[in-house]
Amino acid sequence: MERLYNADCDPKQLSPLTLAFIGDGVFDLLVRERLVCQGNCPVNALHKSAVAQVCCKAQAEASKKLLPLLTEEETEVFRRGRNAHVNHVPKNSSIADYHAATAFEALFGYIYLTGNMERLREIFSIMCGE
Repeated sequence: MERLYNADCDPKQLSPLTLAFIGDGVFDLLVRERLVCQGNCPVNALHKSAVAQVCCKAQAEASKKLLPLLTEEETEVFRRGRNAHVNHVPKNSSIADYHAATAFEALFGYIYLTGNMERLREIFSIMCGE
């Protein structure tokens, strides 16, 4: 799989929040694809399962699993995402979880925009415990 929209884009030049913006969508798509491929079930059940996996707390937990396995470059992207200044934190999340989730999404966005789909799938599989 290559990037869906083929345009010149240097992810190193993007802010961590911009990377998190695209990473949120990429991660959501991967989760939805995985759920659908696991078997046909009611859409409401799919939605509930997807929400449980893409929520801030779940992403923060996944970050702990991934962080030791990241390359130096990926760790730097993660760090930039974690340290990004956010204007609000959802009421159901802690500040620490929200920063970790932002870092997680920035990482997914960065890897996606580099076009390294093999690494993106590898990280997603690790995160899913596969």
